[in-house]
Amino acid sequence: MPKEFYTEKDIEDLFQRGIRSLQVTENVVLTELAYEKAKRLDIQLITDRADNPPAAPVRPYLSQVSTPSVSQTPTIGPVAPIAPTQPTSVERNTTDVEKRIRSAVIARLGNQVDAQLLDNIIHRVVKGIGLK
Repeated sequence: MPKEFYTEKDIEDLFQRGIRSLQVTENVVLTELAYEKAKRLDIQLITDRADNPPAAPVRPYLSQVSTPSVSQTPTIGPVAPIAPTQPTSVERNTTDVEKRIRSAVIARLGNQVDAQLLDNIIHRVVKGIGLK
């Protein structure tokens, strides 16, 4: 069975026709704007899955903050000099905007964020909005 896609306009049309609920199955897909419009118009989205908007996949590993226990805390021994590392491709192509965003996020969240994941997200967003 083919999937049925609903856009923001489709949700508006349903609302204008007096339809106040929509059965969302694996064959019914709402765009992010359609999902938001349905919520604003109080159209009930009936589903057997968790209530997640299309752009918010469940990623528990991002929201779990682990704090090291005493047994996991490393002991400090003699300090060896650290050899300079080659910058990654993301670091080589980092713009000033990306650097400012990264330092603001690190200042706010500290070490709660995986540095490589943060760099990839910032890079995608900057590229996606046309700054790069």
